[in-house]
Parts: sequence; structure tokens; C-alpha cells
Amino acid sequence: MVEGGCAMRASPDYSRRRFLHAGAAATVVAAARTPVRAAAEAGTQLPPSTATAPRILRKPPLPELERIAKSYNLALSRDDLTSFRNLMDGVLASYRRLDQFAEPTLAVKYPRDAGFRPGPSDNRLNAWYWRCSIKGATSGPLAAKKIAIKDNVCVAGIPMMNGSNVLEGYVPDVDATIVTRILDAGGEIIGKAVCEHLCFSGGSHTSDTGPVLNPHDPKRSAGGSSSGSAALVVAGECDMAIGGDQGGSIRIPSSFCGAVGHKPTHGLVPYTGVFPIELTLDHTGPIARTAGDAARLLEVLAGADGLDPRQPAGLRTEAYTKQLTGDARGLRIGIVKEGFGWPNSEPDVDAMVREAAQRLTRAGGTVSEVSIPLHRDGIHIWNAIAVEGATALMVAGNSMGTNWKGHYTTSLLDFYGRSRRVRANDLSETVKLVVLLGQYMQDNYQGRYYAKAQNLARVLRAAYDEQLKGVDLLLMPTLPLKATLLPPPDASREDYVARALEMISNTCPFDVTGHPAASVPAGMSAGLPVGMMLVGRHWEDGTVLRAADAFQTVG
Repeated sequence: MVEGGCAMRASPDYSRRRFLHAGAAATVVAAARTPVRAAAEAGTQLPPSTATAPRILRKPPLPELERIAKSYNLALSRDDLTSFRNLMDGVLASYRRLDQFAEPTLAVKYPRDAGFRPGPSDNRLNAWYWRCSIKGATSGPLAAKKIAIKDNVCVAGIPMMNGSNVLEGYVPDVDATIVTRILDAGGEIIGKAVCEHLCFSGGSHTSDTGPVLNPHDPKRSAGGSSSGSAALVVAGECDMAIGGDQGGSIRIPSSFCGAVGHKPTHGLVPYTGVFPIELTLDHTGPIARTAGDAARLLEVLAGADGLDPRQPAGLRTEAYTKQLTGDARGLRIGIVKEGFGWPNSEPDVDAMVREAAQRLTRAGGTVSEVSIPLHRDGIHIWNAIAVEGATALMVAGNSMGTNWKGHYTTSLLDFYGRSRRVRANDLSETVKLVVLLGQYMQDNYQGRYYAKAQNLARVLRAAYDEQLKGVDLLLMPTLPLKATLLPPPDASREDYVARALEMISNTCPFDVTGHPAASVPAGMSAGLPVGMMLVGRHWEDGTVLRAADAFQTVG
């Protein structure tokens, strides 16, 4: 069986696996010491080579120009196309000149070997994609902490699949900003956690490595798309994990598995070196067993890196661990009426979250009910942004797109851009649905609905902000239901897609508006966790985590 980033069978012979991968890892570590890398990190550019670069760019053939002209409804004769083809020579010379420059890249500061793919006996929840041991600084706030990285995050020298056979064989040559920050803080990265196919699922059944199993009931979903991250944290196989969130993908698995998952304020944590879905929806952040550990990891991750356009100039960070007082004295919590009673809401979930909200009063908080009618339309605004935005960036844009300043992971773009064309039929059913509908809406409605949804996103944010003038936090069930049964391998496409997207009604609006939001375990019902979601004002992530910590403290 070809597994992940390397054509090799899982085997207990760890030394053999280390040997097979040592060359790739040595290359990664050596790259960190090259003059070009040093110059890039110092913000300078070495003079380009004077040698002529290989002419890898071919001049476009006339039939290809004819195809492009037709796709843009251009009526051009053969002579017209020949003329335009000749006019391209000067621009193509510029493209060839770019090949002679060394490209600035991201730092790879700590040595590592390439690890190994664990066998089934060492992977009971099917939640590990790859195991490794990358040790960072000898001291720091994450010293002695073992951390799993979601497999949509670049870790140099460690295979990355992002849940999809389309990316099989890709090995990043850079460390994402958050990886470097974890290692600088003394953390040890012990592996890559399985995530859903290109991260487009709230269920844990879409990864091409097989379903991730819920640690409370292996017949049920662990949630997605950060499925492996939450399952491993709850199972005690790591102390903390990185998750990603575009529609709820930190909070969904945290709710299904019973972890604390915090989606930071949009832009608080740099997304540099992470496979995106949609720039305005992309978030990455911590999953842990306690709010205290989530705050500790967020403290390390947060802050501008100068390379991510999602991060605004006014970004504010806090010492999040110092915000945790063990109580909720002075905090005003608003129970959002519209977060309850969805068509698929389970009565025990709604009841447990309402009861949990009252327990916050024992920690010193005050609780009242608020109404935000537009919350019910948040999913509709999200749908238009996610479907068309993901089609443009995640698929047609080969994971990077254009028109933004920052760091482009060109090795990822190059590999995925070629592979997705060759292996298009290997895309998951959820991604195929997005591509078909997203391109149709663009072709027939010129992006009007995406644009309108982005305009309405400001209205949605204002509706939450208005209520957050009178309360400090909003509260509702993270999800309307508990962990669902995993669909069988022969499930219909309709069931497959339903299990992937049925739970996002409360989570996805806050990816649109960018408010910080955390899922904290509210209790157990029928042997399964129930998640309570706390939502705060922009940049007040510490307040969200303080309330989550107070709730866990009061018990």
C-alpha cells in the first residue's frame, strides 16, 4: 500500500524507516544554513546568479491561445493570435529572469528526521497521519509539552497530505510560522494529525486515510475538519494540538470529542505556511484538554509575522494565561436564543447547555437571554462565501491564488496545482460539490452572490457587536447535536455530504465575522460530550478563555 508522502509499508522497523527518510530530512536541515536562506531571513537579497537559467517556459502554442481566447469570448483570427504570441516575448523573458533569483523562504531552525507512518496497532483512532519527534528550544512556556500539528500545516521534511490523495507525496520544505513559534517556545512536535479531505468537512469520514474514530465511541464521528487533533488530545496521546477553522473545524471536533477548542479572532494567529480554504474565513488555533492549556498555546501562537494578509495593522495580543482568574466575576453572559432549537437540534444538547450557562453564575458571572435574529441567516452568508471563495482559492487558485501580499508557499502551490488536475477524480464528494456549484455561480452570476455575502458579513458582525455592547460574551450550543454515527463505506453521496455539513449552523457565522469563539465541554449525555460555545469581542480572546476556564474550575 502506498501510504501518505512515501511509498512504504507501515512497519515496526523504525530504524529502517528513519534511514529511508534521512536524506530528505538532512536536506531540510542543511537548507537552513545556506547563505540564501540566511539572506532571506535577514531581509536582504543576494545578487542573482549570472548563469543562464534553464528555459523551462515554453512559448504558448497557437492552439492553446485559441482555446484561451474562446474561453474569454474573444473573436481573434489566426493572424491576430500570431501577432499576440509574438508580443509575449518580452514578458516571457521576465518570467525566465525570475528563475535566476533565489526565492525568500521561511526559516527551518530545528533539526529533525522524517519520522514514520504509524501502523494500525499504534494508531487505534486512526488519528495520526505521521509520527515524528521535533524538539525545539530547551526552555520556554511550552517546555515538556507534546504537540500534534494538523496535517494542513507545513512542517519541513514531514509528509503532508491534508487528508487528500491529491496531495499524496508532498513534503514541505518550510516550517509554518506557528510551527517555528511552538518550537521556539520549547514545545516538542510529535506528529501530524489526520484532517479531513482538504479540510472541507465537519465529519471525520472524508480523509483518504480512513475515518478518524471518536475516543468515546469508535462507531461515531470525531468531528472535522481537525478530526485527528481533537481525538488525540482527548485520548491523551498529546498535550495540545493545532486545529484549523473555516466553518467550525476547531470547535466541531472539540465538541464531538470533549476538548477545549479556541478559534481566535480572525488574523490573531498567522496562517503563513498553512493550506488555506478562503482568506476571509481562514483561522488556525489551539485544541487542548483545558482552557488553561489552550491559553498557553495561544499565547505562543498569537501575533503578527508580517507575511499574512489576514492580519490587520491593529492586531492586539494579550498575556492570555494571565487573564485566567479561575472565576467569572463581573462577566456578563448573553444566552443567544437563536442558537437553540434548530431543526436538527437534540433536546438534551439544548437543555444541557442552558443548564451549563447557569453554572457560570456559580463562578460569579451574570446570565441573561439575548436575541440576534440574523444569527439564523449566518449559515446562508457563509455558504456563498465558502463555496465561491473556496473554488477560487483552494481549487482554481491551486491553494494560493493571487492579489495578496505575503508569503506564498510555492512548493505546495506547484505540487498541488499539477496533482489536482491529474487526480481530479480523487477529490472528495464535498470538494466536488463545491467546485461544481462555485464555478457555476461564478460563470452565470459573475460573483455577485459572493460579493453580496461579503457585504452582508459586515451587517452580521454589527448584529453581534451590538449585543456585545450589553454583554461580554455570547453563549449557545457549539453544535446542535452530539457525535453522529460514521457513515458506512457504501453510504450514498447524499448521506456522505449530509454527515459532513449538517452541524455547522452555530459555528460558521463566527468564521464570517471573525469573532473569537471557544467550545468548552458542558457535560456528557448518553455517553457523548456536549459542547458549549462562548463568543467574545474582537481581540478579547482572553475574556473567552477566562470564562471557559472559570466554567471548568467550578465543575
